[in-house]
Amino acid sequence: MLVAITAAILLVTGAAGIYAWSLSNTFDTQTVKIPDVFPDEASRPTAAPVDAASGQNATGQNILLLGSDTRGANDGSIADLTGQRSDTIMVVHVPANRENIYVMSIMRDSWLEIPGRGEAKINAAMSFGGVPLAVQTVEGLLGARIDHVAIVDFTGFEGITDALGGVDIDNPIGFDSSHLKGHYFAKGTHLLNGTEALAFVRERYAFSDGDFQRARNQQAFIKAVLGKSLTAETLTNPAKISDLVGAIAPYLAVDDGLDSSYVAGLAVELRDVRVGDVTFFTLPTTGTGTSPDGQSIVVIDQDKLKGVQKGFQTDTLDAVQPEVQTTE
Repeated sequence: MLVAITAAILLVTGAAGIYAWSLSNTFDTQTVKIPDVFPDEASRPTAAPVDAASGQNATGQNILLLGSDTRGANDGSIADLTGQRSDTIMVVHVPANRENIYVMSIMRDSWLEIPGRGEAKINAAMSFGGVPLAVQTVEGLLGARIDHVAIVDFTGFEGITDALGGVDIDNPIGFDSSHLKGHYFAKGTHLLNGTEALAFVRERYAFSDGDFQRARNQQAFIKAVLGKSLTAETLTNPAKISDLVGAIAPYLAVDDGLDSSYVAGLAVELRDVRVGDVTFFTLPTTGTGTSPDGQSIVVIDQDKLKGVQKGFQTDTLDAVQPEVQTTE
């Protein structure tokens, strides 16, 4: 979303001088920097080569997004979630040609091998070894390198939504909220405020397929925020843009390389991408199951995984049939 907004600002307003500096300064000073993001280099996939044929003279980029409902156990910082499990896991892939964006959700209960820890749910990687082990686990799953990492505190969804004046969500399933007692989210389109949006993206207990529906709702929220952010009403209002960046930044923890310069550079390259060019899908699974030690888990579809791995490794995710999965 930050990339999309920055691209539009640069193109529509020129974003020169004090205004551009102020936005950059807000992002760089208010985001938390994650120390020691990446695992030992020897254990990592090789970096993607520059694709001069793409016309961008660029490489494909993979950004790991980790969402959490809780601050770190050690010092209350979102940058250190060791001991906590990541509630939401997404990988954003930006192809070398910069013509579109892919967002893949990984079910947090997906059962796989965690380096040095044996088989476990993927969200346990954060608890076992913090961000470096989470990165190493996802890189091992995809066989592709993670270039940047951002941890998102769910509380920030409130500020983002309110800064936009609310977002319109097309809710596919009516449900009673377990996070906003007494509130019923009816099926259909609703304008959600910040408090409602936070409850909407956090909900899983109300659904028969739990995290699967939560992942679909989170994807719907991101799409709604993108749609509202890229309207003329937002982009021609400097105060609203400043409020939006200010609402996002304090709830983001990022690696040192994911700074305002990187965001602005990527924004220019993605200047022609629109909401319809963003594809959401889920890491293929065969549904739920039970682990050898009796845990309820999500079983990764190993056959379909091969196609997803190839898509990430060869920058050809356009050849993968996207699936927004459900167990129903």
